[in-house]
Amino acid sequence: MSETEIITFGCRLNAFESEVIRRAAAAAGLRDAVIVNTCAVTAEAERQARQAIRRARRMHPEATIIVTGCAAELAPERYAALPEVNRVLGNRAKLRPQSYLPEGLASVDLAETAGHLVDGFAGKSRAFLQVQQGCDHRCTFCIIPYARGPSRSVPIGRVAGQARRLVAAGYREIVLTGVDLTAYGGDLPGAPSIGQMVRRLLAAVPELERLRLSSLDPAEIDVALWDLLAGEKRLMPHLHLSLQAGDDLILKRMKRRHSRAEAIAVAGRARALRPEVALGADLIAGFPTETEDMFRRSLDLLAECELAFVHVFPYSARPGTPAARMPQLPNPLVKERAARLRAAGEAALAAELSSRVGSETDVLIERPGIGRAEFYAAVRFAAAGDPGSVRRMRLVGSNGKSLAGVSVQ
Repeated sequence: MSETEIITFGCRLNAFESEVIRRAAAAAGLRDAVIVNTCAVTAEAERQARQAIRRARRMHPEATIIVTGCAAELAPERYAALPEVNRVLGNRAKLRPQSYLPEGLASVDLAETAGHLVDGFAGKSRAFLQVQQGCDHRCTFCIIPYARGPSRSVPIGRVAGQARRLVAAGYREIVLTGVDLTAYGGDLPGAPSIGQMVRRLLAAVPELERLRLSSLDPAEIDVALWDLLAGEKRLMPHLHLSLQAGDDLILKRMKRRHSRAEAIAVAGRARALRPEVALGADLIAGFPTETEDMFRRSLDLLAECELAFVHVFPYSARPGTPAARMPQLPNPLVKERAARLRAAGEAALAAELSSRVGSETDVLIERPGIGRAEFYAAVRFAAAGDPGSVRRMRLVGSNGKSLAGVSVQ
């Protein structure tokens, strides 16, 4: 091999940072390398990363293998001990070109992009734009604040400038990302909220056609964001909520800041303001002390909030977190509950897609024959379309996982 290969695990922020890594490695002249950008959310994510490292060494025996990301930040010695690994980088170091220089040249000064912004995404029709990093909260199950540090926000001027560059590069949809997106602005002068930032961004970049948000904490959605959801068509009708559970006692033990009733109220308010909105959520199955009745309240939450896009995580004890010291459920029971939640999520998605048949939507073409509706669902079609273009389509069928569309233009 000659080019650098990057293998990414985890969240959209990691996907964004992998593009920063790609540019940093290129600036340093790194070649014949594999960079594994890890995730630490679950033990399964770490297992998959170790598997990828071993596979990379088998496929590229002479390559330099570099491991970075949250798992490497939290346990660098564990990855440095792997015989396949040449170098381990923390989350801050991975974004600097100097980190990818040959040993002994790390003091060489290379220019860095301001705030680690990027101006394109290889092979992508949508661009991710990081506006926030880190987290000040301490949910009892989560190790990420220890890997990412405190909440930090990108000033609106830099966000708008980067958005303009992405639009100029041909991107018609931008996804705002962060570790705790709704915490945006708390560290900036005047403490602008996430909704205020989005409003200013859309006003400053009128040529931006589609804006989407990544995961939102239901306890922190501000009035300005609700107003935008109701009246700003460029803000896509799709919200992904960090719910985690549907039982109040489990939510309290997780140290979440919303109740079951508040989650249902947020979903209801979104639908009242924007009837075409689609909702998604993160849910954890098998949290310590969870009884069958508690689990059923999470299961029932899918219908009560009318969730369409559900991300299910079987609880995974993270060493050093308070939840890891709580009474754990048997692993087979955790897996069984996760499977039940996923099955319910699949049924909910099928019902949501079926309800959309007969309507029209603008579809962002991602690759030949497939695109993404405004409300996030995948849409398949037979007609040709250039990736990155937007087409008006009538939705004519569903297979339970994606929709079929025909162009009306």
